Amino acid sequence: MYTGMYMHTVRAGPIPPGRKAIHMTLLLSNANIYRTSSRSFSAGDLLIGDGRIAGVSDGPSAWRDTADHVTDVDSRMIIPGLVDVHTHGRAGGDFSSASADMMVKMSGSYLRSGVTTLLPTLASAPLDALHTAIGRINEVRALESDPAYEGRLAHFAGTHLEGRYLNVAKRGAHAPELLFPLDADELASLLSEIDGARHVSAALELDADGAFLRRALSLGATVSLGHTAATYAQAMDAFAHGCTAATHLFNAMLPLHHREGGAVCAALLSPGVSCELICDGFHIAPEMVRLAGTVKKDRLVLITDSMEATGCADGEYTIAGMPVTVKDGKARTHDGAIAGSTLSLWNAVKNYRSFAGVSFEDAVYAATMAPAVEVGLEREVGSLEPGKRADLLILGDYLSIDRVMVGGHLISK
Repeated sequence: MYTGMYMHTVRAGPIPPGRKAIHMTLLLSNANIYRTSSRSFSAGDLLIGDGRIAGVSDGPSAWRDTADHVTDVDSRMIIPGLVDVHTHGRAGGDFSSASADMMVKMSGSYLRSGVTTLLPTLASAPLDALHTAIGRINEVRALESDPAYEGRLAHFAGTHLEGRYLNVAKRGAHAPELLFPLDADELASLLSEIDGARHVSAALELDADGAFLRRALSLGATVSLGHTAATYAQAMDAFAHGCTAATHLFNAMLPLHHREGGAVCAALLSPGVSCELICDGFHIAPEMVRLAGTVKKDRLVLITDSMEATGCADGEYTIAGMPVTVKDGKARTHDGAIAGSTLSLWNAVKNYRSFAGVSFEDAVYAATMAPAVEVGLEREVGSLEPGKRADLLILGDYLSIDRVMVGGHLISK
């Protein structure tokens, strides 16, 4: 939510929202900048040029005398733009079925919510529908370089396939008739069409000879264990062979039990494995969020798993081929299964801070750098460092989002 923060430009006038001067620089001065390496804030200046971060200073900088535009942010906190690597939709649209025009609308909605980078996530669907959806995601991704769309779109960094290759016993809201065996050749055909990052969720206990996982990794995809009935041993084997994440930990997997830890225990005990959490107070009890946050401080990833009703009124919707009723913001299939969420990632940050008792700085990390690491985007997004995309949030009072910058463009309120 925007608060209407006043920022003043001290030279050359402000760059209008949604526009950029080519080969010119913008300095955000007098800022309280989030430092990812130390998970702390400190004073400095942030230099933006050609859609990238050109420099970050400790304290006042000489750039104040050389930048084309200087905007004093009055000691406001600046954090990296949020990164959502597991989201099916919002604003009335689902990535599995939305037209390109609808995806443009959805993209703008993500941006206004503080998410500057996302992996559009495709739930279970017929194979031809998945190919079609990937093509539309690529189409909207390509619009990001079109001057007509500057400052209007969140960054579609790739595609997350969360569907089709799941265990029917842990299908959640995915229609059983849309689930299929783990086929390495079929997966390769899908991955070959994805522009950008490729991320796959699968029930790897069903990958009998490991061919599915090997093919995914050989094609540069990151792989997450999800919608799974894997035992502890099976999960540890998957992690040992290159799977590096657990899809929405606790949900759609065997529960943590004192006689069989299952995938939950395996993920928590594996240092190199990212653990996604849906922190809406509905999918996971706050005390379990606290447990996960205590064990996985560096690789805990906040996601939304949001569906098309996010940002919309209660009512009837669909996800993964199943009708869904949203009541009081909670989405369930007609047989009672939880069906995604209506959570925004910014609210997840605030909830994680409250549920787990972590600092705001740690909560920011879990929604910026940690998800970027999970899907191999840490060189592009997730922190405010020279060379990375100029995607950031300027915060207002009471930890509200006041302004959003994407690709060096400060968007309109």
